[in-house]
Formats: sequence, structure tokens, C-alpha cells
Amino acid sequence: MNKKILLIYTGGTIGMIKDDKKNTLVPFNFDKLLKAMPELRNSEIHVDNISTKNPIDSSNMHPTDWVEVISMIEINYLAYDGFVVLHGTDTMAYTASAFSFMLENLNKAVIFTGSQIPIGARRSDAKENLITAIEIAASNKVNEVCIYFEDQLYKGNRTVKVNTEDFEAFESPNYPILAEVGVNIKYKSILQDKKNKKLVVHKDYSDNVVVIKLFPGIKIETIRAIINSSKGIIIESFGAGNALTNTKFISLLQKGILDGKIIMNISQCLHGEVVRGEYATNEAFKKAGIICGKDITTEAAITKLMFLLGKRLSDKEVKIQLQKNLRGEVSS
Repeated sequence: MNKKILLIYTGGTIGMIKDDKKNTLVPFNFDKLLKAMPELRNSEIHVDNISTKNPIDSSNMHPTDWVEVISMIEINYLAYDGFVVLHGTDTMAYTASAFSFMLENLNKAVIFTGSQIPIGARRSDAKENLITAIEIAASNKVNEVCIYFEDQLYKGNRTVKVNTEDFEAFESPNYPILAEVGVNIKYKSILQDKKNKKLVVHKDYSDNVVVIKLFPGIKIETIRAIINSSKGIIIESFGAGNALTNTKFISLLQKGILDGKIIMNISQCLHGEVVRGEYATNEAFKKAGIICGKDITTEAAITKLMFLLGKRLSDKEVKIQLQKNLRGEVSS
């Protein structure tokens, strides 16, 4: 029986071809995809493609665009065996992380992919990424949100972009890869048991969040202004969750918590995790009641907080959920 895969184009480098007259890159007409890529003509896999209303550079990606694509998946969920989302690399890890929270009980593959070089260029990595992403989506070996890029399949909410020049653009710093692609596709993950669970689609979100990246010499006034500006705050601290021991900083955190702010501490380091109480310099977070983000990525922390605040839960419940491992985004 043929597998049906829906290809959703949102924009990004992968969908660009060179306009020889203007000598510029312009969006590719994906209605002509099969003509451009005869490799996709497969007796075992049927591929349909649709596009967002206004394909964009992923630097312009907004949560409203997430909702548009999520709605496409929701509408077509029963009609297709899997989904491939073509997306710019710059914010792909944010979107994949957000989708992992927005698509509860997902029991089919949603594979994000893109490329470093446009599909119309001679040396493009786009074709291999696209063809393999489609094969993975049709494999019945994956039933979650993932990123496929340059021979590696990553868990979507564990992925970060680490390189702008190499084909190996992504990394999963604190979680093993789900599959490795060579002559064969070697799957290393186990299908999650979600049988008999109905897909629940969440479309509400809150953009009332902010990130504070600490650095030597950061002004207390700057931190105060940022904390006062938003409901949810992600603090990127040093090393294993360390920060300045300045009493003004500690008081500022305590006041923020008393004022109803929800604050999570994560590490600026790609590898490793925030550990409470290991150093005197992370006592400030412990005393103030700041949530420990463990080994969560910045992308997953932000989108998780946007998701939870969008559910209009009580502050207490948001804090409880923020500390839980909801979609495999943090190590238990």
C-alpha cells in the first residue's frame, strides 16, 4: 500500500532557485517539484505539496506562522501517513520545539528539513535532505517532531543550529540522534507508544516571554527592565547555572517571583546541565525559587514557556508543568 506524505513549504533557502535574468534567488514553484526531482516519483510513496500563504525567510518566522502550519497538519492529519515541513534553518529549532508542544499525542512523523544551499544550485544539499526526510516520514519508524539534516535525524526539541557554513548545521547536544543515514537508514530510537490516543492540537500561545543572557558587567538596571517587561523570563546563566552573587541581583529575582513572574534558569553552555546547589554562585537562583531548567535548550525553554502561558493556567500550574518532561525536551 502506498504511503502518502504531505510536503509543506514555509520558505527558506531550500525553496530558492536562481533567476538567471536578475541573478538573484527567488522562491521555487513547488507545484513543479516532481518535474525538478524525478527521484520523488516512487511507486511506494505518494507526495503531495502545499505552501503557506506567504513563504518567508525563517528569520521572519512568527508564532502566527506556526499556527498556520499546525492547522495544515491538523486538517490533513487523517489523510496522510506523515508530514515533511520545509523550513529555513535559522529558526528551524524554535519551530520544531514549538510543534512538539503544540501537537500533543502526535502519532505520525513530522520531519523538518531545509538546506544550506538552494535546491536549484548545482552543489545543493537540498535534494538529499528532502528525499531522505520523505523516506523517514513514510517509514513508520518515527512518530514525533524531528529535524533531518545532513545524514542525521534529531529530536526536534533537543536540537540547536550551530553552523552557518557547513552542511552539518545542527547538533543535539544533550540527547542522542534518532537515526543515522548512510547506505541504509539506521534507526536508533524506539517508537513512542501513543496508540489509541487522539491528536490534540494547541494553537494558543503567549509572546509575553523574554531571554536574559548574563555576561560579566551586565547592569542590574538592565536586568530589572527586562524582568519588568514580561511575564515569563528565561535566564541564560554561566556554566552549571551560576550567576553573580550581588545582593541587588538576588533581591531583584526575589521581587520578580513575588510580583508573579515565572523565571527559569538554563545554561549558556550547549553541553551539560544546570545543577542546583553545586556552587555558591547558583545559590541566588535556589533562594529566589527560580525553576531549574536542567539540560533544556534555549529554543525548547522559550517555546515551552510560550505554550504553557498560552494555556491560561494558574501560575502555580505553569511552574509545575515547566518542571515536567512534557515531550522529551528535558532529561528526567
